[in-house]
Amino acid sequence: MRTKQNHNPEDIQQFKEKALLWSQQYDDVVWLDSNDYAQNNSSYDAVLAVDAFTSIQNDYFDGFEKLKEYQSQTKDWIFGYLTYDLKNDVEVLKSENHDGLGFPDLFFFQPKKLFVFKGNRVEIQYLNGVDDELEADIEMINTSEENIIETPSEDLKIKLRIHKDAYCEKVNTMLNHIQHGAIYEANFCQEFYAENTVINPLLTYNRLNHISKPPFATFLKFGEKFVISASPERYLKKEGTRVISEPIKGTAKRSRNSEKDEQLKIDLAKDEKERSENIMIVDLVRNDLSKTAIKGSVQVEELCKIYTFKQVHQMISTVTSRVEVSTHPVDIIKSTFPMGSMTGAPKISAMKIIENLEETKRGVYSGAIGYFTPNNDFDFNVVIRSILYNATKKYVSYSVGSAITAKSNPLKEYEECLIKAKAMRLALED
Repeated sequence: MRTKQNHNPEDIQQFKEKALLWSQQYDDVVWLDSNDYAQNNSSYDAVLAVDAFTSIQNDYFDGFEKLKEYQSQTKDWIFGYLTYDLKNDVEVLKSENHDGLGFPDLFFFQPKKLFVFKGNRVEIQYLNGVDDELEADIEMINTSEENIIETPSEDLKIKLRIHKDAYCEKVNTMLNHIQHGAIYEANFCQEFYAENTVINPLLTYNRLNHISKPPFATFLKFGEKFVISASPERYLKKEGTRVISEPIKGTAKRSRNSEKDEQLKIDLAKDEKERSENIMIVDLVRNDLSKTAIKGSVQVEELCKIYTFKQVHQMISTVTSRVEVSTHPVDIIKSTFPMGSMTGAPKISAMKIIENLEETKRGVYSGAIGYFTPNNDFDFNVVIRSILYNATKKYVSYSVGSAITAKSNPLKEYEECLIKAKAMRLALED
């Protein structure tokens, strides 16, 4: 059981910043922030979960079944992540590429302390065993001050796992697969990384969030492992019996000139290649949702709509379904995982080709971070535009990808990757 208390700070933004700073004393932290993005459709503006009472971590084998068991037994809020490599639990697949990060395939925890932000109010929920700490914690949050440890940017040497010529060769190989009918589309990703590197994770998150202001910003801390995310994409949300997926496919850069910026939006909306990418993934998502949906309930509510973010314009579609009350929430996720926007079509063939051509195990990248509520609702983002950091290994990584279709130009796909990588590089190099 949880003790609940409403708190109305004088300055909600300052309280959010101080609460995130205060949370760094704990080994287990998940911070989710919509950045007040008007079209986010989230149930809350922000959520902070800290200090594990119970937790689960697992490799991919039986990962979804273990999560289902844990979620059913806990019957409380749980927060965590699903790595892309849980695909191996869903299908007969493998992940044998280089892994410099070493994150478990699945991690969730039940927080002792929870802060739910909505408007100018914070609902604080503490498990009964720690509810006597609530008032003291509010006082500590209000008096928190950041002691910033800067890392000189010249110490950070970012490398490419796949260089430009090799990237173009691999895209051409993928185009051959498309021409021979093995796939219609596949999301091909590459890693940027730095070794023997120390960063300040919270400072890096604040920089990245300031640059991007995304609707699905995330700071996740799991011992010495960190995810610093500026994701613009929702993977899947369940609210009651309604399930929502919002796949992104189609990207255009921004311009500081308002007329040029508007033209870039118009051009993206009309771009045949980008629209075909998006529509193919919408078909895949419709098929995935139909596995758990009430018959006839799958609908495309928005198709190829353009949304604007600080760094880029994106083409987003919205697909929804209805499920029976008895449908287990983990089954909905398992039947749609991994998300179509990060795999391709047909999904299994695309994932096999991806594994052969990519150089890095994706891990948390192109997985999902989010939460389950006590009443079986959930909300998960897609882990893109994200920095992953293992402080023990002193290894920093960020990956970017693009959808390869028959109309893809390898050089243009490479340039799209650099556009997507820009915010992470800026956040790391300051």
